Amino acid sequence: MTVKSEARAVADVENGLVLASVEIDASPERVFEALTTAEDVIRWWGADDTHRTTEWEADLRPGGKWRAGGKMQDGRAYQVQGEYIEVQRPHKLVFTWRPDWDAPNETRVTYLLEPLEGGTRLTLRHEGFAGRAPMCRNHGSGWTRVLGWLAADLHQASAPSAYFLFRLLPPRPSFIRDITPEEMNLMRSHSVYWRSKLSEGKAIAFGPVADPAGSWGVGILRVSGLDEAQALTADDPVMKADSGFHYEILPMPQAVHA
Repeated sequence: MTVKSEARAVADVENGLVLASVEIDASPERVFEALTTAEDVIRWWGADDTHRTTEWEADLRPGGKWRAGGKMQDGRAYQVQGEYIEVQRPHKLVFTWRPDWDAPNETRVTYLLEPLEGGTRLTLRHEGFAGRAPMCRNHGSGWTRVLGWLAADLHQASAPSAYFLFRLLPPRPSFIRDITPEEMNLMRSHSVYWRSKLSEGKAIAFGPVADPAGSWGVGILRVSGLDEAQALTADDPVMKADSGFHYEILPMPQAVHA
């Protein structure tokens, strides 16, 4: 069963609280991790047209402090910090919320994670906005975006992977024998680029092939589909340099690997 719903939030300005929920294609354990781990939070929390989190620190225990930092669309920096009140992994997390745009006010956020068949229902309660209706409404719309980002990120991660083999063909058959210094620098950038994709899990392997008819490069990708495979190869420095290389991308109906 696939679980995924649109994030929704209601700002109850009379009582000064926000209620929000979303259903996510991931276990409560995975959702809890995504809410509390720096690598996860920095990846999914934000968008280029609004704001993006770039820093996350957390001492995940009752009384432990947490802090997030980031950039607004216009480049302005922001910070949010607080303290964990209750930590019940992976079903409940309660913490204070002190953003610099609402200083010196402090509010409280509660995440409740309920297991569903094939996923998790995340319910959020954000309280402490009594007498501050505009700030309550702003946080309501803000949490709709944030929970939507979280659900989309974990939904993509749970989607089946597609595998592709690519061939990188050089500008001439003799390339490996008469490579120029400029081309050598370009190949170093190419190697750095694909090593980064290895660390992200998008590339499984890559390297040169010593074909007697002329060397070429090969790699195997594990991605969401052809669009992502094409985007990755298009971002390779050798392609951006427009230096005569080109890629062939072939789908693999089945891939067996360690």
